Amino acid sequence: MRTFPSPPWSSAINHTARQLASVAALAFGLCGAAHGLCPAQSDATPVAPIQLNQQGEFVPEWAKSAIWYQIFPERFRNGDPDNDPKVTDLAGSDPQEPVAHWSVHPWGSDWYELQEYEQKNGDKELWKHLLRRRYGGDLQGVIDKLDYLQELGINAIYLNPVFDSPSLHKYDGASYHHIDPNFGPDPEGDRRLMATEKPIDPSTWVWTKADELALELIQKAHSKGIRVIFDGVFNHMGINSFAFQDLKKNQHASPYKDWFTVTSWDDDKAGTGFDYEGWFGVKSLPEFAEDVNGLADGPKNYVFAATERWMNPKGKGREHGIDGWRLDVAYCVGHRFWKQWREHVKTINPDAYLTAEIVDTPDKVKPYLQGDEFDGEMNYNFAFSSAEFFFHPKASRISASEFDRELARLRTLYPKGVAYVTQNLFGSHDSNRIGSHIVNRGIGNFREWGKYFNTSQAAGNPEYQVRKPNDHERQLQKLFAIFQLTYVGAPMIYYGDEVGMWGANDPDDRKPMVWADIDYADEVYNPDGSKRKPDSVAVDKDLLAHYRELSKIRGQYDALRVGEYRTILADDDRDVFAFERHYQGQQLWIVLNNHDTAQRIELDIDASTAAAVDLLSGERFEPTSGKLSLPLNGKWGRVLALSAP
Repeated sequence: MRTFPSPPWSSAINHTARQLASVAALAFGLCGAAHGLCPAQSDATPVAPIQLNQQGEFVPEWAKSAIWYQIFPERFRNGDPDNDPKVTDLAGSDPQEPVAHWSVHPWGSDWYELQEYEQKNGDKELWKHLLRRRYGGDLQGVIDKLDYLQELGINAIYLNPVFDSPSLHKYDGASYHHIDPNFGPDPEGDRRLMATEKPIDPSTWVWTKADELALELIQKAHSKGIRVIFDGVFNHMGINSFAFQDLKKNQHASPYKDWFTVTSWDDDKAGTGFDYEGWFGVKSLPEFAEDVNGLADGPKNYVFAATERWMNPKGKGREHGIDGWRLDVAYCVGHRFWKQWREHVKTINPDAYLTAEIVDTPDKVKPYLQGDEFDGEMNYNFAFSSAEFFFHPKASRISASEFDRELARLRTLYPKGVAYVTQNLFGSHDSNRIGSHIVNRGIGNFREWGKYFNTSQAAGNPEYQVRKPNDHERQLQKLFAIFQLTYVGAPMIYYGDEVGMWGANDPDDRKPMVWADIDYADEVYNPDGSKRKPDSVAVDKDLLAHYRELSKIRGQYDALRVGEYRTILADDDRDVFAFERHYQGQQLWIVLNNHDTAQRIELDIDASTAAAVDLLSGERFEPTSGKLSLPLNGKWGRVLALSAP
């Protein structure tokens, strides 16, 4: 899910548009079906037998060992300045009105400082400036940084949308069978080539240079042991899409007349004009028509063809294609479509991984994870519970035992194997970054998604602190990272969190990535244009080393990836939580001190254990009289490898 890329999106930024905030709240955290805004999700009947492996699971085994890294391509790395977008490439994206002055934005500039070209345009509404910005991130930039990701310990990448689109976020796809030309080496040549197609006929589809670069990215990632999944937005397209443009022009005569939900046609006699349903009322995102089977036949067939194109490119085999999909606003498409689509995907690649974005209570998510739709989810409920234990102020923080019960509920709610492949995240392109969440802990509850979404947008909340996290706040992030990288499920890092990036909710969570070879201006400006104490912007080398070490440890121990789980201690009085991961002779204890002060923690230990070595510090501890005594600093943890005599 993501913020609105048009005025409803601005409701938390533009004071004059606050009346639209209720619309935004519906989009984030509340199931659209409950409000009549998305199709009813009543038909959860399987359409095909659920395929289980020898372990009685339906999830791909590799996904259990994934350490995910989420990349927002336009903001990750500019690998090829020659393909940078021009102002004409923004046509069709929000805000719709054209501007007289525009330029590719300086990568290392102060985020809230308006550049000279922006000042010349005269807009008073910050959200319009931020939506128009392009920094030049592209697929070559991702390729160039594959070694960086490998050194970080990443073995799976989730790419936010890369398909042809005029916006910075690309959730308003112009097509799903072409990579955005500005992500490739020859934008103008690609567009000329694309114009030769008959898009409704896959046999006429061409391979552009941007498409070929995507295949190169996949191949090079695979050569480094890194899987790649694409973001699928199968509920709607953008107004620039080939289908919508033809429909708007040709009306009833268009071959795409049944693709979208048209509410009225151009008709002089009737006095009506062309109108249609947009996603949550956003006109720049016309929704696909749906029927009892989910998507109507036209868009369904198109999505199926585009799916195969990227999973088995040129018919060369699944090893040349992507390894799965992340499905945007999955709750806005009927269950029956997802069941049929899963069958199609698994026919192409039985080992593909399918993960859904469904920000809702676990009981609402459960029907999607029964083996005939998705393998996993973007696990926001994991993030909500983690925030309530690690980051909430003392007065509202849940206890260690409450945290333990909530984790157990999430582990056992779904069929066997699912808990091991859910993407355990915190930050994303739809939430404030973990650093800023910690700085602003106490302003609301992350779990109250619709309300918190607006509360955590800096330009709409003068109480939101946009400053850099301090050392203590960094320590809280490190403590959470210890838990995230050792717990059941596949950890997912949002680009830049590992180097200390900070930022409020959309759009501030989409700042350009911080790299060591780029000079960054201090952040001085506030959202309202006033100034504050300067915050230096640079790679936090200590934090980066922490993430690298944790990823290395997770990669070295099967117990942390596929091992069984057992709670060892949930001490409410001392704010201590400890658990065990074990697998085929490997036994690890993770001990977390969530208290502000150092403590000595004693744990009962089996007589067969000779010693415990902290994999983070290298310290060795030997049990005495059946007890393991551990000194542990405040807001810190130990990852202990237990050894026999």
